[in-house]
Amino acid sequence: EPSDAPASDAPASDAPASEAPAELEKLVVGASSTPHAEILEAVKGELEALGYELEVKIFDDYIMPNLALADSELDANYFQHEPYLLNFNAENGTELVSAAAIHYEPMSIYGGNKASLDELAEGDIIAVPNDGTNEARALLLLEAEGLITLKEGIDASTETATVLDIAENPQNLEIIEMEAKNIPHSLPDVAFAVINGNYALQAGLTGEDALASESADSDAAQTYANILAVRAGEEDSAKTQALVTALTSETCRQFIEETYDGAVVPIF
Repeated sequence: EPSDAPASDAPASDAPASEAPAELEKLVVGASSTPHAEILEAVKGELEALGYELEVKIFDDYIMPNLALADSELDANYFQHEPYLLNFNAENGTELVSAAAIHYEPMSIYGGNKASLDELAEGDIIAVPNDGTNEARALLLLEAEGLITLKEGIDASTETATVLDIAENPQNLEIIEMEAKNIPHSLPDVAFAVINGNYALQAGLTGEDALASESADSDAAQTYANILAVRAGEEDSAKTQALVTALTSETCRQFIEETYDGAVVPIF
């Protein structure tokens, strides 16, 4: 019996062992507040049934949850896509891997001071994220909507792309690069903006508000699926497998589909 077990006045032999509540093992997962932490909270019951008590630690940036995982402060994290993870490993010497792809957040175009893409005019300002993979996705979405043409060879697997990779811009659109999380606040100042799913949700935007989105069967959906990340070598651990089971359960699928109105899409 562990020395830190609560003391009890009753002799241990009074109750059959089967009636004693099984001690749940603690499972600590780092996550972004929306939608990742909400999705994890929705599968707490699934994890309890598998013998784990889930503790969600919320991070508001994309660096600390990977460092905390690498330092064994977390059992896993859930906030990023694999291209970001691989790039992070390369830059920081960490050895983190994907255990499973859980969901996909379509990157979407939202109206700023214009309500419809039909209103697009010469010289309009469009805000896009300024970080590598997300800017590439944003530009590919603008290309898919026929607003610009990118240079040959830019596709969903492209790690980085910037406005310098635009080959044709017939309407001389002014595409401004901004920190992704600041774009929703800038909507009144731009004609349109391309916003990441999580930041759109945090700003109260829904899938119905989007004027155009990456399609769920696109290369981007597969490439940029949000993953459950763990330390290399722990992909098959009991804790990891319990998390994968819970996050790919029917409970999880229903929660995502009923909660996010297409701004978050299950990919399992």
